Amino acid sequence: MRYQRMAIPCLFVYWLLIFILEKPIFMLCHWAKYSGYGLSDWIQTMIHGLPLDLSMAGYLCALPALLILTHIWVRHRIVRMLMGLVILISSLLVALTGVSNIILYYYWGFPLDSTPLFYFFSSPKDAFASVSVGYAVCCAVAVALLTGLIAWGAARCLRDSKKSVASPCPIRKRVVNSVLLLPVMGLLFLAIRGGVTVSSMNTGKVYFSSHETLNHAAVNPAFSIMESLAHESDFASQYRMMDAAQADRLFAQLTYTRSDSTEMLLNTRRPDIYLIILESFSSRLMTSLGGEPHVAIHLDSIAQDGILFTHFYANSFRTDRGLVAILSGYPAQPTMSLMKYPRKTAHLPSIAGSLKKAGYDLKYYYGGDADFTNMRSYLISQGFEHIVADVDFPLSERLSKWGVHDEHVLQRLWSDLRADTCTRPRFRVLQTSSSHEPFEVPFHRLADERLNAFAYTDSCVGQFVSHLKASPLWENALVILVPDHLGAYPRDISNLVTERYEIPLIMTGGAITGPRHIDVIGSQQDIAATLLAQLGLDHQVFTFSKDLMDSHSPHFAFFTVPDAFGMITEDNQLIYDNKSGKTVVDRGARRSANLQKGKAYLQKLYDDISSR
Repeated sequence: MRYQRMAIPCLFVYWLLIFILEKPIFMLCHWAKYSGYGLSDWIQTMIHGLPLDLSMAGYLCALPALLILTHIWVRHRIVRMLMGLVILISSLLVALTGVSNIILYYYWGFPLDSTPLFYFFSSPKDAFASVSVGYAVCCAVAVALLTGLIAWGAARCLRDSKKSVASPCPIRKRVVNSVLLLPVMGLLFLAIRGGVTVSSMNTGKVYFSSHETLNHAAVNPAFSIMESLAHESDFASQYRMMDAAQADRLFAQLTYTRSDSTEMLLNTRRPDIYLIILESFSSRLMTSLGGEPHVAIHLDSIAQDGILFTHFYANSFRTDRGLVAILSGYPAQPTMSLMKYPRKTAHLPSIAGSLKKAGYDLKYYYGGDADFTNMRSYLISQGFEHIVADVDFPLSERLSKWGVHDEHVLQRLWSDLRADTCTRPRFRVLQTSSSHEPFEVPFHRLADERLNAFAYTDSCVGQFVSHLKASPLWENALVILVPDHLGAYPRDISNLVTERYEIPLIMTGGAITGPRHIDVIGSQQDIAATLLAQLGLDHQVFTFSKDLMDSHSPHFAFFTVPDAFGMITEDNQLIYDNKSGKTVVDRGARRSANLQKGKAYLQKLYDDISSR
């Protein structure tokens, strides 16, 4: 291969055109979200996305520029082979990130980052459980064809048999060609960095609209995933919203790790505890919370006879974040999953660990792969002695793409309880999975496949509670029902609305003092302190968890999604977009009252992560 004098500028323009075209293609593939925008919005999206596109084009041209400089002086086929390899890898990166961004945005509603890599490498089977084999194959073929097409175009930019800097030439011409290439490499550096300003390039620079979907379309997916990988471990420098003293002062107003005026909900200090974590459930599925009728009919019935928290919120949007919030009383993070870092999760506070010290026998039930998203490592570090997962069920029951259908997992729990001779109080956690995409369940009560899947899990839980209620175990039982996050219903709900995080929290069993509705605002991270306070156990190590039944405790809900946080109190419901630096939801009698508090809370959260 011989390289033309304008090879790098030509290649740079080529990558830039591809990135610009990615945006209207992405918007066309999500026509339902973008059909309401005018031509000017589409053009503005492409224009405002240019900073990231220029930066990524610079990255993709940097190594070819170095190889061409090398090839001017060292004419060897290894250099040409390396150039071909670089072009192929670059083309694969662009094709893979572009296609993945289109596909995953439908499910997650935010631009591509490193999250899919975490899910894929922890368990490829579960990562693809939501899609059919045919769909996955079609996507793979599309990526392969697109990679080949992009690589062919990139190679054409570099080749020119007439005006070649690699053709035999005297030393003087080689020096001239090298000198001419150096300013080009300098310009590539400026494009990569985003100019000569103090701040370097980041995805937030392309956020221009009050409509999050337009901002998401403007993001370059290749740059986004690269940025996410580069910065996800640098916790100490992230989310520096204010000086440390101000953050400490505001954070102190939001934490209360004692329980000195707790209203008791239980009639015993040592009940058997059954925590059932419901995949993707929403308050909108329960009639008692103003949602759809005829879906979660058993949860509605259980709530009527139990304790229902009516203003309860999820901490995040994915299971791995939700589990840490529920079991460790630890808030979710905007751009990463703490479960990815076993050395960090090993030092988190733990409901299971606290109960184990109090004499409880621990066991965890899940019908899927317990190694997905490092879950087994996390559960073991939390203190669970026994984990029942998909491999512990017969092959005849592993019929779901996520492993074992909920009915078999709950039946297994019930069967084990009947045979259990343990004299210690029990702590049993069961995580459901059947109400996850692709919603294929052995149940056909509702026509809508999503609602039908939720109704199926609801029926399985209802049957388990009925069995427990009819047995002697009920008298000393505390059953806690809580979703891991809101998932597939309501459909296409935005990440940047407070309704996205509204979930139920229900307590029932013979151990409760009686049925009631509780209107205190709280979130998943508050389950730890609330439960331990009811048991008379210390919870001061749960810095971020609050006792919902203590009148001295501040009552609020905190949640995060990429890359935003929300804080809900009675007088202010707020969501702040970190990338754009704008408040996107601000309601209530005291608008913006939670902005500085939320920023301080997030900053102190990352201080805490860094120290673990």
